[in-house]
Amino acid sequence: MEIIVAKTREQIEFCKEIIFTFRPDLQEATYLDLIMHMITDESYILAYLPNHDNTKAAAFIGFRTKHMLLTGWMIYVDDLYTDPAYRGGGFAGKLLDFVAGKAAYTGIKSIHLDSGYDLHDAHRLYLNKGYFLACNHFARKV
Repeated sequence: MEIIVAKTREQIEFCKEIIFTFRPDLQEATYLDLIMHMITDESYILAYLPNHDNTKAAAFIGFRTKHMLLTGWMIYVDDLYTDPAYRGGGFAGKLLDFVAGKAAYTGIKSIHLDSGYDLHDAHRLYLNKGYFLACNHFARKV
């Protein structure tokens, strides 16, 4: 399993099925432009693992580097999703290790992510990978 960092529209398109499964509110007509903008202008990195026969993405992670007064330089994981047919195969763990390697290589000391309260399998993975519950995340719609 080799992790691929998407840099082209074709590579993003390869991930279309899994992206739309995880983020169904995206618009098909604009998602490629949106993700390309995020990659070129917002330091977003989309990385993925193809399935065993290389016909589609089995799992993907989207993350970015940012600087905050609280943390200094950090990586924030926006997206992490594994196709249910490939869960239990180590895909998400490998993607998290990839991000940790990027952080270590660049001297970044922390990685952050948010996860829904009921995603217990994901929480178990994060805890096993050395993540800890650091805070509650609050949001407000305007």
